[in-house]
Amino acid sequence: MGEPPGGTPAPAAEAPPRQPEAPTSEPGSDSRPGRLSFCTKLCYGIGGVPNQVASSATAFYLQLFLLDVAQIPAAQVSFVLFGGKVSGAAADPVAGFLINRSRRARSGRLMPWVLGCTPFIALAYFFLWFLPPFTSLRGLWYATFYCLFQGLATFFQVPYAALTMLLTASPRERDSATAYRMTMEMAGTLVGAAVHGLIVSGAHGAHRCEDAALPGPVAVSPDATRLYSIAAAVVAVTYPACSCLLRLGVKERPDPSTPVSGQGLSFLAGLSLTARHPPYLKLVISFLFISAAIQVEQSYLVLFCTHASRLHDHVQSLVLTILVSAVLSTPLWEWVLHRFGKRTSAFGIFVMVPFVILLAVVPTAPVAYVVAFVSGMSIAVSLLLPWSMLPDVVDEFQLHHQHGPGLETIFYSSYVFFTKLSGAGALGISTLSLEFAGYEAGACKQAEQVVVTLKVLIGAVPTCMILTGLCILMVSPTPKVPSQDTSRQLSLRRCLVYLLDLKHLLCPVMPKVAPSCWTSFKFQIHRRTSYSMA
Repeated sequence: MGEPPGGTPAPAAEAPPRQPEAPTSEPGSDSRPGRLSFCTKLCYGIGGVPNQVASSATAFYLQLFLLDVAQIPAAQVSFVLFGGKVSGAAADPVAGFLINRSRRARSGRLMPWVLGCTPFIALAYFFLWFLPPFTSLRGLWYATFYCLFQGLATFFQVPYAALTMLLTASPRERDSATAYRMTMEMAGTLVGAAVHGLIVSGAHGAHRCEDAALPGPVAVSPDATRLYSIAAAVVAVTYPACSCLLRLGVKERPDPSTPVSGQGLSFLAGLSLTARHPPYLKLVISFLFISAAIQVEQSYLVLFCTHASRLHDHVQSLVLTILVSAVLSTPLWEWVLHRFGKRTSAFGIFVMVPFVILLAVVPTAPVAYVVAFVSGMSIAVSLLLPWSMLPDVVDEFQLHHQHGPGLETIFYSSYVFFTKLSGAGALGISTLSLEFAGYEAGACKQAEQVVVTLKVLIGAVPTCMILTGLCILMVSPTPKVPSQDTSRQLSLRRCLVYLLDLKHLLCPVMPKVAPSCWTSFKFQIHRRTSYSMA
């Protein structure tokens, strides 16, 4: 008769079944509070368009502008490109360090960084394409604004990409928002190359050299400077326009893990730890060569068509062919990747090798369009493959090491850091080779040594880099894909990290507010800890 009326065992018996649903239902459920509206996803995707528009325009047309319109010596152009890429690479860890330690404002913790960078990056991009009245210090002018643009673009992109984690607690909705972002960024890449190319196409027509009676540099026409300024203004306006839509349509939610952040390793300590992981090292080294080859191919295609072949009238169409082929072939390569494996998909990068050599030998319009289409397919798989292999490397690392949260971010950020550095070195050295070959800025007709150098840069250099990267990738052992039991163990370990973070967050409050619920919560942590360690 004393047992039934006892009220203390009843709450303790009912609390354990209820409490486990609290931590697990919020991250993985599709409950209405965690769902994102179509407008929110669309506005979030639009926020990433400006960086892709500007990056696409600079990747294809900046080098041509600096050499033929600004008429800067090739050695100074090499310094401009190298300095800009290095500043963008160096800004990655700096942005992560500063943003991670910033306090939450009324509009959130990440949104102020995006909005604060917007006016400055728009101005930096516009002046990057502006022709100053003086000629002696133009190299310094463009180096300054290109470094500013690359650094500010990083400070814009890092918080924008991290904003995905603060949109909702549902992983499914985060994946959906990421899909919207990737779709809009692909559209921005196409729009950037198309709009910029259409506006400035009149600056590089055949009529430019009709009145040039003597060899040497041709005076820059006012129409060319005006067209490039208009194109720069059109792209620069996308930054405030898209940022306003991002601010109006997206609401940043508080991050519950912010009070307990800082328990993980620092960036340098984590970088030294990940650098000693052989699969990650071989993956990074292989794609350093491959990504550098792709950047060289993109940068010198326009110069090759303008000065080493009679394809200057097809530049815009060839650029669009590459981008459309890359966008349309991405779903195909994703299917091949899951159906035949990641190593088999890597041979898709090799497909472009014989075609770029063919273009260097036979620079005709039909061959150029075939090469552009095949190159777009290879570029798509070269961008998709490393981001597909990195999670396997991270999972394999987590199986052999016991560390807290944050190492996944270090893996990804360090990969981006080294990729940017490799692109900086490849573009800087290759542009310097034009100086040694005798490239004359602004000239309508270049020397034969320059034509041969452009053919080597468009054919032999990417071929050697791609073959080197693929050899390293094929020789290195494939990271083991986690099995179902291993994936469950990794999920339990990550769940344990979130539970411990939540425990530290609620520790000062829960024992006083709900003692029985707190006892049940400690029981669940102990049970998950024992199961995970077993």
